[in-house]
Amino acid sequence: MQKDDLKTVKLMIGLYCRKKHGSKKGELCKDCEELCRYVEERRKKCPFGDDKPFCSNCRIHCYKPAMKERIKEVMRFSGPRMMFYSPRVAWAHVFETMALKRREAKANGKRK
Repeated sequence: MQKDDLKTVKLMIGLYCRKKHGSKKGELCKDCEELCRYVEERRKKCPFGDDKPFCSNCRIHCYKPAMKERIKEVMRFSGPRMMFYSPRVAWAHVFETMALKRREAKANGKRK
């Protein structure tokens, strides 16, 4: 996975917070700040280190159920909008996802 995956998640949380909670660019409301700190903490403890896949493609789900739902809501909202707010990050995510699926298919002996 990209080494700047945490930066991507922070961008997505920031976009979500601006649009849903009316925060200013570069600022987060209390709830989004809490989510961001939680994501950072989970990322630091990830056993895969810099080789971790995107959480949606990971076989280990380390988020508490409530936090998992919160981050999924952020991703559902911000994901499609990232193309307009940060196209480089959005395309990098698309290409990384495609590469991961190719690697998994190759490892499983399937052709794609």
